[in-house]
Amino acid sequence: MNVIKRNNNVIFPSIIDEMFKPDWLGGVQNFGSNVPAVNIKETDTVFGIELAAPGKKKEDFNVEIDHNVLTISSEEKSESSEKDAQGKYTRKEFSYNSFRRSFTLPETVNLDKINASYQDGVLHLTLPKKEEALPKPKRLIEIA
Repeated sequence: MNVIKRNNNVIFPSIIDEMFKPDWLGGVQNFGSNVPAVNIKETDTVFGIELAAPGKKKEDFNVEIDHNVLTISSEEKSESSEKDAQGKYTRKEFSYNSFRRSFTLPETVNLDKINASYQDGVLHLTLPKKEEALPKPKRLIEIA
């Protein structure tokens, strides 16, 4: 699994860099929005993804797989308003918060056995490897 981290400390990012961000066209990510950080780890038997998203509930997430691409997304809308005595708005504020992260999965992942859980502000995904991708035990070969 390849992970590329973008360096956002550049003072003048080029327009080309901006165009190749994953959600430039058609995504739910807005300019200036924060995308949750992820940790990706690999063991002999599984890949693990941890996505930091504090303050959310497990129902806030949408996790789907399409053509070996794992997509994690969330969209949250809230409204608040204040009215005067005549019922006219003196202030009305809308808040939309969304993100979308996509990962191309290696062929070695068993797509039917992927698990997800959400605990303490972190979404945990476990992606088991296929049986044929697991390391073979060491064996001794006799010399004839």
